Amino acid sequence: MEKPVIREHMIQTLKKMPIKQKQQKETVILQLLFSSQIWQTAESVGVIRSLPFEFDTAAIFAKGFEQNKRIAVPKAQQKKLQFYHVEPTTRYETSAFGVEEPISEQEAHHLDLLIVPGLAFSKTGYRIGFGGGYYDRFLSAFDGKTVSLVFGEQFNDQWTPDVFDIPIDKIYTDSLIRT
Repeated sequence: MEKPVIREHMIQTLKKMPIKQKQQKETVILQLLFSSQIWQTAESVGVIRSLPFEFDTAAIFAKGFEQNKRIAVPKAQQKKLQFYHVEPTTRYETSAFGVEEPISEQEAHHLDLLIVPGLAFSKTGYRIGFGGGYYDRFLSAFDGKTVSLVFGEQFNDQWTPDVFDIPIDKIYTDSLIRT
């Protein structure tokens, strides 16, 4: 199956998921993340401001701030991602991609943990994102830990990763955990 077909299918699948079911799945997955050693030892965490159909990242921001973690949100600039530290009071603007990016100039030079978004995932940790290659380029030089928070419906092994695709270290899901 071609990545663009899988990408569109996953967007539609996520948009059709009943809100209550989505919230229940998110609760299970967040409990796994927050109880993990990866989360507990991370001092700085990179995470996106999610789109409505994606895994809701609001609880990650809340828990991170509550635990005094440094939270950083990406901006896409010149075909690459740069992360910026945010606070609960940080304001955001909507990018050309429809993603909220921080109005912040405080660059995050080091992240212990990166929560990597995606649309489809293989059981071996490879992902299909939105198709810009931003995360794969960023991950090629990233030395921290990577995790993804994935609904069982997002698993799809009907594609072959490209040579430049970078697998995620750990996937937390409502159906299995990849180590």
